[in-house]
Amino acid sequence: MNTGILYIIATPIGNLGDITNRAIETLQKVGLIVCEDTRTSKKLLDKYEIKTPTVSFYQFQRNKGAVKPVPKLDYIIAEIKAGKNVALITDAGTPGISDPGNQLVERAIENGIAVIPIPGVSALTTLASVSGIDLTKFVFLGFPPHKKGRETFFKKVVVFNFPVIYFESPHRLIKNLELLKSLAPEKKVILGRELTKMFEEIVRGNVSEVLEYFTENKDKVKGEIVTIAY
Repeated sequence: MNTGILYIIATPIGNLGDITNRAIETLQKVGLIVCEDTRTSKKLLDKYEIKTPTVSFYQFQRNKGAVKPVPKLDYIIAEIKAGKNVALITDAGTPGISDPGNQLVERAIENGIAVIPIPGVSALTTLASVSGIDLTKFVFLGFPPHKKGRETFFKKVVVFNFPVIYFESPHRLIKNLELLKSLAPEKKVILGRELTKMFEEIVRGNVSEVLEYFTENKDKVKGEIVTIAY
C-alpha cells in the first residue's frame, strides 16, 4: 500500500473569500482534515460544502524542558502511512507560522512522508504587502513572551537595523508599546488589526503616536494584531 501525503494548507485570516481554489479542491479530496480547532474550522468547511472528516490536533507542550506527548499525533501519522491523504489547517493563516504544524511536519519527514504546501494567506505577508517601507530584509519574531523574557524580546526588536515583524495579543498591546517606547522612542510602527475582517484597521506613526491612539481608543484594543517596528 502506498503511503499517503500530508498537505499543509493556508486558510483565511478573516475574510472567508480569501482561500484558493487549490486549497478548496485539496480539502475536498483528502481523507482527513487535521484542525487546530474543529469548531473554528467548521465555519470555513461549511461555507465551501466540504464534508471531509476532521480531527483536532495540538502541538507538544513543553514544561521546564519536559515534552508532553501530542494527542492524536501517532494516529495521524499512522493514517498517512496506511495510505490516507491528510490536510493540516489552523484556525487562520498558514500552519507553522506561529501556529501549530511544525511538529507534525517534522514527524512526517522522519517517516518518509511527502509534505506538500498549499500556499495562501498569512497575517505576516498581508501587513507587509501594504507597509510602504523597504522589506527587502526583515526579521519575524512571532509572539512576545507573556512575562519572563518580554523585555529581552523587545531589546532584540530595538537592536535590529531592519524592520521587525511580530504578532501581538490585545491583552498586552498597550504594555508592550509602552515598553518599546521606553527602549526606543524613535521607532516607527505599522500596526494591523483585524486584517481582512469587517473592522480592519492599519495604524501608522511613531511608537508614541500609536500608543496614544490605542490608549485613547481602548475599545479598539482587540482582535488579531500584527506589528512592524522599524
